[in-house]
Amino acid sequence: MKQTFVIVLGFAFALLATCAAAQDYAGVVKTAQGSVTAERGSVRVPLAPGSRVNQGDRIVTGSDGYVGVTMRDDTLLTLGPGSVLALDTYAFDPKTHDGNFLASLTKGVLSVVTGLISKRSPDSFVVKTRVSTMGVRGTEFIVEANEL
Repeated sequence: MKQTFVIVLGFAFALLATCAAAQDYAGVVKTAQGSVTAERGSVRVPLAPGSRVNQGDRIVTGSDGYVGVTMRDDTLLTLGPGSVLALDTYAFDPKTHDGNFLASLTKGVLSVVTGLISKRSPDSFVVKTRVSTMGVRGTEFIVEANEL
């Protein structure tokens, strides 16, 4: 009886860990064309519709690449060809709509339609480039970063 309880308890903890991990993703790729990858540490992962992106990912599009990502707070990100965007910080609580978005565009073009994080707390939505930092209080904008 004691062994059965320990086994059931182990499965319960594994299930809880799996559910928690499933919520850790930041967004989902909705559209992708050409070369699109996520750099996760030293690993490059190809991105296709349905792929998840995570906090800490560096999304890179090739010269022929485009990608559209819907974040968990319904923010829409679109990267054009030759772009590099790091998702430095992303947190979102779907119950309270509290969250934090910090991304760095080092190269290329980024189009954004903000979601619930910006509506709830405009100071919590920030996009950086090499020469500027933008606190976003609007709902739609486009940023272009050129190499220096």
